[in-house]
Amino acid sequence: MKLFIGLDVSLAKTAVCIVSEHGKIVKEAEVGSDPAALTQFALEQQGEIAMIGMEAGPLSQWLHRGLTEAGLEVVLMDTRQVKGALKAMPIKTDRRDAEGIARLLHLGWFRPVHCKSVSAQEIRALLGARKSIQQGVIALEMSLRGLLRNFGLKVGAISKGRFDARIQELVASNTTLVAATEPMLRARATLRHELARLERHVRSLAQDDPTCRLLMTMPAVGAVVALTFKSA
Repeated sequence: MKLFIGLDVSLAKTAVCIVSEHGKIVKEAEVGSDPAALTQFALEQQGEIAMIGMEAGPLSQWLHRGLTEAGLEVVLMDTRQVKGALKAMPIKTDRRDAEGIARLLHLGWFRPVHCKSVSAQEIRALLGARKSIQQGVIALEMSLRGLLRNFGLKVGAISKGRFDARIQELVASNTTLVAATEPMLRARATLRHELARLERHVRSLAQDDPTCRLLMTMPAVGAVVALTFKSA
């Protein structure tokens, strides 16, 4: 008997539903969201596992890799398509979502999506960290500008290198504003230091990759754009 296994993944637990080739629910369970636990559960079932499916999401790449390495047939399903199909269910629970995914597998009504390689995921993690730190710097600068604007103090157009000096110049005569802005300036300096370190790492990574080097021969394509394309 062929089995179609639907997984509705959450952080701690995964709802599992197994549907037979005849469309009958064989088993429902809740298993830890871990490749080893899910693999063990799948291999314990009586019957041939035709396919295991789950929505593409934060944990799905990791689970997909672990289950695939165990020799199981696993597919990542397009999230928008799955959500659209599951909207028809009157009551939405993890158990029902797992059943819906299993039935989509059984009927073949799904669109598979690409599972990124480990190296691509690592590059995306690096680029994500860079973006988060960059946004932190921008957020601090905007907060400082807004804070001083309440007192009629305008920072104006200023280079990144002159930003600290300009803030200090504006608040020099007000000890309370000095106390308010100094910690923010120190935090900004730390973030800028870490951002510079990440930028160097990103450039080094791009220079060491033949595909990225080729992409960077085009006008306006730098290390970040090249690595983003490579890891897509």
